Amino acid sequence: MSGLRVLRGGPLSLLQDAGRFGWQHLGVSPSGPLDVQAAAWANRLLGNRWGAPLLEIALGDFELEALVDTWLAVCGADMPIKVDDEVRPNWSRFALRVGERLRLGFARSGQRTYLAVAGGFRVATTLGSVATQMREGLGGLAGRGGALRAGDLLPCLPARLPGAASVPGAFVVDYRAEPCLRVMADPNGLAAGERQRFFERRWTLSPQSDRMGARLLGEPLSPTPQQWSQGVVGGSIQVPPDGQPIVLMADRQTMGGYPLLGWLHPLDMARLAQCPAHSPLRFRPVELLQVQDELRQFYRFFRG
Repeated sequence: MSGLRVLRGGPLSLLQDAGRFGWQHLGVSPSGPLDVQAAAWANRLLGNRWGAPLLEIALGDFELEALVDTWLAVCGADMPIKVDDEVRPNWSRFALRVGERLRLGFARSGQRTYLAVAGGFRVATTLGSVATQMREGLGGLAGRGGALRAGDLLPCLPARLPGAASVPGAFVVDYRAEPCLRVMADPNGLAAGERQRFFERRWTLSPQSDRMGARLLGEPLSPTPQQWSQGVVGGSIQVPPDGQPIVLMADRQTMGGYPLLGWLHPLDMARLAQCPAHSPLRFRPVELLQVQDELRQFYRFFRG
């Protein structure tokens, strides 16, 4: 099978899909895209099934060449997009023909963009998923958790679509705006006063953040010591002894022993994933019922 040839892999470009589920009891994290909304839009523009394999490209500086006639969609961080010397819009789909080169420049706002191909990339799964988990050595092109490099071939089938299309402007995120992220507080976690201080304070995203966790910097909280470890999910906000909260992301561990402040709204994890280091962050409480309603709407729209 032919496909797309990687000419430049950029700082960190990974194959992802909806994630690797059913293995957390063995300590395997789900992985998957950090910005599930941008990834979902990229696949939807092409008529792909939910969670079809695509690329997560961090920071940009990425280039590939088409060995087949196909269609691509790019959604996410604001990166200059060119096919040969012609500019293409972000949050849109467009044709890529044999011999043409797609180039993504460095991100001007946001951190990650998602590149999907019509029909999805045809890559063998590892534990039921192609999602790349570098720490655990799972997924990706060879099944060993590697980032994309120059010379890699991304298999895909030839495809034709009726024409260009783009995401409605109301759904295109402005990554330059300061986010206010929503949190479901854990009433059994920190003391009520400490939870209130978390919401009142302005935090900064640490440069030590990665796909495993987003670390916050600010005036420390005072966590209550916890006596046992428990299962954790994406968006869990742990408070270690230094009082600087950590938001667990897609490549998180599956067990944790630090006290929990609460859980970030799953859809707001996408916005957090697009924040550069040193970004100011604010948080506000949200009710569980509102989160459930918004998630139902999201999945009905993208999964049908």
